[in-house]
Amino acid sequence: MTRNLSRYLDDEIIKLWFEEDIGEGDHTTLSIIPAEVKGKANLIIKQDGIIAGLAIVSRVFKLFDPSLELSHYKNDGDKVKKGDIVFTVSGPTRSILQTERLVLNILQRMSGIATQTNEYVRLMEGLHTRILDTRKTTPGFRPLEKEAIRLGGGCNHRFGLYDMILIKDNHIDYAGCIENAIRLARKYLQDNNKSLEIEVEARSLEDIEKILLTGGVDRILLDNFSPELTLKAVKLINGRIETESSGNITKQNIRLYAECGVDYISAGSLTHQISSLDMSLKAVK
Repeated sequence: MTRNLSRYLDDEIIKLWFEEDIGEGDHTTLSIIPAEVKGKANLIIKQDGIIAGLAIVSRVFKLFDPSLELSHYKNDGDKVKKGDIVFTVSGPTRSILQTERLVLNILQRMSGIATQTNEYVRLMEGLHTRILDTRKTTPGFRPLEKEAIRLGGGCNHRFGLYDMILIKDNHIDYAGCIENAIRLARKYLQDNNKSLEIEVEARSLEDIEKILLTGGVDRILLDNFSPELTLKAVKLINGRIETESSGNITKQNIRLYAECGVDYISAGSLTHQISSLDMSLKAVK
């Protein structure tokens, strides 16, 4: 899993999920199902895609009720087809029913993200360009969404504001110019004894020339460049610094950008414009 997943998804966070959904009790289940009744349920796939979230779902089941037993038939990142059974959970029926929706919410969203990411990856097959996620994530769910990106074959960009310097248009405008923004960022890292990569957004070829002349940058973000302008930018940079394309990237044009030779393409749509993968947790009679 991503390096930040364990930091943000400890048992206390999962317990908050239980509190949110179950509260003082699942009165429907408690009123209908006797405590001693045991049961089984299969996770059934209803749509082709990539399964993601099994590791965290296993933690959810075990934390809620350690007596629940899981039999896995697929692993995180595996391709799944309509009709596949991913796992069987067995144990107290009350526990299965009370965790059903939480488990499905996690798996459906993570699998939807992994599936869409994999579609983007396959569109760039044969090229060296890698797909990146962004910070356009669901609050509180970022670790899982970034893990889903990885399971779909993508790469994780910075996790938050604290693990990379990313100088964007507003930073540049507030600082007065690109050169000043870069100098201030480098001085901040030196003064605070921090070792972070610096990425700077460029809005034109002129911006790129200024960045190259100033130096001390690890990656240039080509923001809202057309494919034609991206090709010119890549030639201008000439491998001296890593390149990343972003802005208005779609399934229809992503290969055009990758063919320009950029190292990375970041797409917010990987996490904020997705359809959850259809699946259900069905009782085994």
